[in-house]
Amino acid sequence: MAYEHIVYEVTDGIATCTLNRPEHLNAYTPRMGIELRDAMYKAAGDDAVRAIVLTGAGRGFCAGADMQLLSAFSGAGGATAAAVGDMPTLEHAPPPGPLREDFQTEFGYLMAIPKPIVAAVNGPAAGVGFLLALFCDIRLASEKARMGAIFSRRGLVAEYGISWILPRLIGLANASDILFSGRLVGAEEALRMGLVSRVLPQQSFTSDAHAYATDLIAFSSPRSIRVMKRQLYEDQLRSLAESVEVATREMHESLGSEDFREGVAHFLEKRPPRFPGR
Repeated sequence: MAYEHIVYEVTDGIATCTLNRPEHLNAYTPRMGIELRDAMYKAAGDDAVRAIVLTGAGRGFCAGADMQLLSAFSGAGGATAAAVGDMPTLEHAPPPGPLREDFQTEFGYLMAIPKPIVAAVNGPAAGVGFLLALFCDIRLASEKARMGAIFSRRGLVAEYGISWILPRLIGLANASDILFSGRLVGAEEALRMGLVSRVLPQQSFTSDAHAYATDLIAFSSPRSIRVMKRQLYEDQLRSLAESVEVATREMHESLGSEDFREGVAHFLEKRPPRFPGR
Protein backbone atom coordinates (compact mmCIF):
# COMPACT_ATOMS: atom_id res chain seq x y z
CA MET A 1 0.00 0.00 0.00
CA ALA A 2 1.28 3.45 -0.89
CA TYR A 3 0.76 5.68 2.14
CA GLU A 4 -0.66 9.10 1.34
CA HIS A 5 -1.86 10.36 4.73
CA ILE A 6 0.89 8.93 6.95
CA VAL A 7 4.65 8.46 6.83
CA TYR A 8 6.18 5.20 8.08
CA GLU A 9 9.88 4.92 8.97
CA VAL A 10 11.98 2.41 10.91
CA THR A 11 15.24 3.52 12.53
CA ASP A 12 17.24 1.80 15.27
CA GLY A 13 14.42 -0.51 16.28
CA ILE A 14 11.74 2.21 16.42
CA ALA A 15 8.92 2.44 13.88
CA THR A 16 7.68 6.02 13.62
CA CYS A 17 4.17 6.50 12.24
CA THR A 18 3.56 10.17 11.43
CA LEU A 19 0.09 11.46 10.61
CA ASN A 20 0.90 13.54 7.57
CA ARG A 21 -1.65 16.19 6.61
CA PRO A 22 0.10 19.15 8.28
CA GLU A 23 -1.78 21.74 6.24
CA HIS A 24 -4.97 20.48 7.96
CA LEU A 25 -3.38 19.88 11.40
CA ASN A 26 -3.42 16.18 10.40
CA ALA A 27 -7.22 16.03 10.34
CA TYR A 28 -8.33 12.41 10.38
CA THR A 29 -9.72 10.73 7.28
CA PRO A 30 -10.93 7.17 6.64
CA ARG A 31 -7.87 6.64 4.44
CA MET A 32 -5.59 7.77 7.24
CA GLY A 33 -7.23 5.24 9.53
CA ILE A 34 -6.67 2.36 7.10
CA GLU A 35 -3.09 3.40 6.39
CA LEU A 36 -2.32 3.67 10.08
CA ARG A 37 -3.80 0.25 10.81
CA ASP A 38 -1.76 -1.27 8.00
CA ALA A 39 1.41 0.39 9.30
CA MET A 40 0.75 -0.86 12.84
CA TYR A 41 0.29 -4.41 11.55
CA LYS A 42 3.47 -4.00 9.51
CA ALA A 43 5.40 -2.94 12.61
CA ALA A 44 3.89 -5.79 14.63
CA GLY A 45 5.21 -8.34 12.15
CA ASP A 46 8.68 -6.82 11.75
CA ASP A 47 11.28 -8.40 14.05
CA ALA A 48 13.47 -5.33 13.61
CA VAL A 49 10.85 -3.16 15.33
CA ARG A 50 10.85 -3.14 19.12
CA ALA A 51 8.75 0.00 19.77
CA ILE A 52 6.38 2.30 17.88
CA VAL A 53 6.09 6.08 18.10
CA LEU A 54 2.92 7.72 16.79
CA THR A 55 3.06 11.47 16.18
CA GLY A 56 1.88 14.22 13.84
CA ALA A 57 3.62 16.29 11.20
CA GLY A 58 3.95 20.02 11.69
CA ARG A 59 2.21 21.87 14.51
CA GLY A 60 -0.39 19.31 15.50
CA PHE A 61 -0.97 15.69 16.45
CA CYS A 62 -4.47 15.34 14.98
CA ALA A 63 -7.12 18.06 15.14
CA GLY A 64 -10.01 15.61 14.80
CA ALA A 65 -12.05 14.44 11.85
CA ASP A 66 -11.71 16.25 8.56
CA MET A 67 -14.37 18.96 8.63
CA GLN A 68 -15.18 18.63 4.92
CA LEU A 69 -16.00 15.00 5.55
CA LEU A 70 -18.16 15.88 8.55
CA SER A 71 -19.93 18.48 6.44
CA ALA A 72 -20.68 15.84 3.83
CA PHE A 73 -22.07 13.52 6.49
CA SER A 74 -24.30 16.28 7.84
CA GLY A 75 -25.81 16.91 4.41
CA ALA A 76 -27.55 14.67 1.90
CA GLY A 77 -26.52 11.01 2.06
CA GLY A 78 -25.14 10.76 -1.46
CA ALA A 79 -22.35 13.22 -0.77
CA THR A 80 -20.63 10.98 1.77
CA ALA A 81 -19.35 8.32 -0.64
CA ALA A 82 -17.75 10.96 -2.85
CA ALA A 83 -16.15 12.63 0.16
CA VAL A 84 -14.63 9.37 1.41
CA GLY A 85 -13.41 8.25 -2.03
CA ASP A 86 -11.85 4.91 -2.89
CA MET A 87 -10.38 3.15 0.11
CA PRO A 88 -7.21 1.03 0.00
CA THR A 89 -7.22 -2.49 1.43
CA LEU A 90 -4.92 -3.70 4.16
CA GLU A 91 -1.76 -5.37 2.92
CA HIS A 92 -0.44 -6.52 6.29
CA ALA A 93 -2.18 -9.05 8.53
CA PRO A 94 -2.97 -8.50 12.21
CA PRO A 95 -0.74 -10.15 14.81
CA PRO A 96 -1.18 -13.95 15.00
CA GLY A 97 -3.06 -15.64 17.79
CA PRO A 98 -6.59 -15.48 19.17
CA LEU A 99 -7.88 -11.96 19.62
CA ARG A 100 -10.85 -10.86 21.66
CA GLU A 101 -13.49 -9.02 19.68
CA ASP A 102 -12.76 -6.03 21.93
CA PHE A 103 -9.28 -5.74 20.42
CA GLN A 104 -10.42 -5.85 16.81
CA THR A 105 -12.46 -2.64 16.98
CA GLU A 106 -11.75 0.68 15.23
CA PHE A 107 -9.08 1.81 17.70
CA GLY A 108 -9.06 -1.11 20.12
CA TYR A 109 -6.82 -2.98 17.67
CA LEU A 110 -3.92 -0.88 18.98
CA MET A 111 -4.17 -2.82 22.24
CA ALA A 112 -3.45 -6.05 20.36
CA ILE A 113 -0.22 -4.77 18.78
CA PRO A 114 2.40 -6.77 20.74
CA LYS A 115 4.84 -3.86 20.99
CA PRO A 116 4.73 -0.66 23.04
CA ILE A 117 3.06 2.26 21.26
CA VAL A 118 4.10 5.73 22.41
CA ALA A 119 1.84 8.60 21.39
CA ALA A 120 4.07 11.67 21.02
CA VAL A 121 1.41 14.40 21.22
CA ASN A 122 3.23 17.34 19.68
CA GLY A 123 0.27 19.73 19.43
CA PRO A 124 -3.54 19.73 19.34
CA ALA A 125 -5.17 16.30 19.72
CA ALA A 126 -8.91 16.71 19.49
CA GLY A 127 -11.92 14.50 18.87
CA VAL A 128 -10.89 11.36 17.03
CA GLY A 129 -7.24 12.46 17.31
CA PHE A 130 -7.58 12.55 21.09
CA LEU A 131 -9.22 9.14 21.01
CA LEU A 132 -6.38 7.75 18.91
CA ALA A 133 -3.84 8.89 21.52
CA LEU A 134 -5.89 7.35 24.34
CA PHE A 135 -5.66 3.87 22.80
CA CYS A 136 -1.87 4.07 22.69
CA ASP A 137 0.01 2.57 25.63
CA ILE A 138 1.91 5.68 26.74
CA ARG A 139 1.25 9.33 26.02
CA LEU A 140 3.97 11.99 26.05
CA ALA A 141 2.94 15.61 25.56
CA SER A 142 4.84 18.65 24.39
CA GLU A 143 4.45 21.87 26.35
CA LYS A 144 2.14 23.16 23.60
CA ALA A 145 -0.09 20.09 23.42
CA ARG A 146 -3.81 20.53 23.97
CA MET A 147 -6.26 17.67 23.97
CA GLY A 148 -9.90 16.88 24.45
CA ALA A 149 -13.06 15.30 23.14
CA ILE A 150 -15.01 17.88 21.16
CA PHE A 151 -17.91 15.58 20.27
CA SER A 152 -20.49 17.43 22.39
CA ARG A 153 -19.68 20.65 20.49
CA ARG A 154 -20.47 18.94 17.19
CA GLY A 155 -23.73 17.34 18.32
CA LEU A 156 -22.07 13.91 18.47
CA VAL A 157 -21.66 11.29 21.20
CA ALA A 158 -18.79 9.41 22.86
CA GLU A 159 -17.38 7.56 19.86
CA TYR A 160 -15.41 4.36 19.32
CA GLY A 161 -15.12 3.30 22.96
CA ILE A 162 -13.85 6.56 24.45
CA SER A 163 -16.48 6.20 27.18
CA TRP A 164 -14.81 2.86 28.06
CA ILE A 165 -11.17 3.90 28.08
CA LEU A 166 -11.25 7.51 29.31
CA PRO A 167 -12.74 6.79 32.79
CA ARG A 168 -10.19 3.99 33.20
CA LEU A 169 -7.41 6.50 32.67
CA ILE A 170 -8.64 9.55 34.61
CA GLY A 171 -11.78 8.52 36.55
CA LEU A 172 -15.47 9.16 35.95
CA ALA A 173 -15.55 12.77 37.17
CA ASN A 174 -12.70 13.95 34.94
CA ALA A 175 -14.01 11.91 32.02
CA SER A 176 -17.45 13.48 32.43
CA ASP A 177 -15.88 16.95 32.51
CA ILE A 178 -13.95 16.37 29.28
CA LEU A 179 -16.77 14.62 27.42
CA PHE A 180 -19.64 16.89 28.47
CA SER A 181 -17.82 20.22 28.12
CA GLY A 182 -15.89 19.44 24.95
CA ARG A 183 -13.09 21.69 26.22
CA LEU A 184 -9.40 21.22 25.47
CA VAL A 185 -6.99 20.74 28.35
CA GLY A 186 -3.38 21.92 28.30
CA ALA A 187 -0.35 19.73 28.83
CA GLU A 188 0.10 20.41 32.54
CA GLU A 189 -3.57 19.79 33.34
CA ALA A 190 -3.41 16.61 31.26
CA LEU A 191 -0.43 15.50 33.35
CA ARG A 192 -2.28 16.16 36.62
CA MET A 193 -5.28 14.19 35.38
CA GLY A 194 -3.17 11.25 34.27
CA LEU A 195 -3.94 11.70 30.58
CA VAL A 196 -0.21 11.83 29.82
CA SER A 197 2.83 10.36 31.54
CA ARG A 198 5.25 13.22 30.89
CA VAL A 199 5.36 16.77 29.55
CA LEU A 200 8.48 17.42 27.49
CA PRO A 201 10.01 20.68 26.20
CA GLN A 202 8.67 21.76 22.83
CA GLN A 203 12.12 22.54 21.46
CA SER A 204 13.46 19.01 21.96
CA PHE A 205 10.16 17.14 21.93
CA THR A 206 10.74 14.85 18.96
CA SER A 207 14.19 13.75 20.09
CA ASP A 208 13.06 13.38 23.72
CA ALA A 209 10.09 11.22 22.72
CA HIS A 210 12.33 8.96 20.65
CA ALA A 211 14.84 8.83 23.51
CA TYR A 212 12.05 7.51 25.74
CA ALA A 213 11.27 4.78 23.20
CA THR A 214 14.98 4.03 22.85
CA ASP A 215 15.23 3.43 26.61
CA LEU A 216 12.33 1.00 26.42
CA ILE A 217 14.03 -1.14 23.81
CA ALA A 218 17.50 -0.82 25.35
CA PHE A 219 16.70 -1.87 28.91
CA SER A 220 13.40 -3.80 28.90
CA SER A 221 12.70 -7.31 27.66
CA PRO A 222 10.50 -7.24 24.56
CA ARG A 223 8.97 -10.51 25.68
CA SER A 224 8.11 -9.02 29.07
CA ILE A 225 6.52 -5.95 27.48
CA ARG A 226 4.58 -8.11 25.02
CA VAL A 227 3.12 -10.28 27.78
CA MET A 228 2.49 -7.42 30.20
CA LYS A 229 0.70 -5.38 27.55
CA ARG A 230 -1.64 -8.30 26.96
CA GLN A 231 -2.16 -8.71 30.71
CA LEU A 232 -2.90 -5.01 31.22
CA TYR A 233 -5.64 -4.83 28.62
CA GLU A 234 -7.18 -8.26 29.03
CA ASP A 235 -7.28 -7.75 32.80
CA GLN A 236 -9.65 -4.83 32.24
CA LEU A 237 -12.17 -7.51 31.28
CA ARG A 238 -11.26 -10.10 33.95
CA SER A 239 -11.89 -10.62 37.64
CA LEU A 240 -9.04 -10.37 40.14
CA ALA A 241 -9.00 -14.15 40.54
CA GLU A 242 -8.70 -14.63 36.79
CA SER A 243 -5.92 -12.04 36.63
CA VAL A 244 -3.92 -13.85 39.34
CA GLU A 245 -4.41 -17.20 37.61
CA VAL A 246 -3.12 -15.85 34.30
CA ALA A 247 -0.22 -14.04 35.99
CA THR A 248 0.87 -17.23 37.76
CA ARG A 249 0.89 -19.17 34.50
CA GLU A 250 2.74 -16.41 32.67
CA MET A 251 5.33 -16.13 35.44
CA HIS A 252 6.12 -19.85 35.21
CA GLU A 253 6.52 -19.53 31.45
CA SER A 254 8.75 -16.46 31.78
CA LEU A 255 11.12 -18.38 34.10
CA GLY A 256 11.91 -20.68 31.17
CA SER A 257 12.41 -17.90 28.63
CA GLU A 258 15.63 -16.72 27.01
CA ASP A 259 14.85 -13.16 28.07
CA PHE A 260 14.75 -14.23 31.73
CA ARG A 261 18.14 -15.91 31.42
CA GLU A 262 19.55 -12.79 29.78
CA GLY A 263 17.93 -10.58 32.44
CA VAL A 264 19.81 -12.44 35.18
CA ALA A 265 23.04 -12.73 33.20
CA HIS A 266 23.39 -9.03 32.31
CA PHE A 267 22.72 -8.03 35.92
CA LEU A 268 25.34 -10.41 37.31
CA GLU A 269 27.83 -9.53 34.60
CA LYS A 270 27.21 -5.79 35.02
CA ARG A 271 26.69 -5.12 31.31
CA PRO A 272 23.86 -3.77 29.13
CA PRO A 273 21.18 -6.35 28.29
CA ARG A 274 20.91 -8.09 24.95
CA PHE A 275 17.37 -9.43 25.07
CA PRO A 276 16.49 -11.73 22.15
CA GLY A 277 12.75 -11.21 22.69
CA ARG A 278 12.00 -14.88 23.36
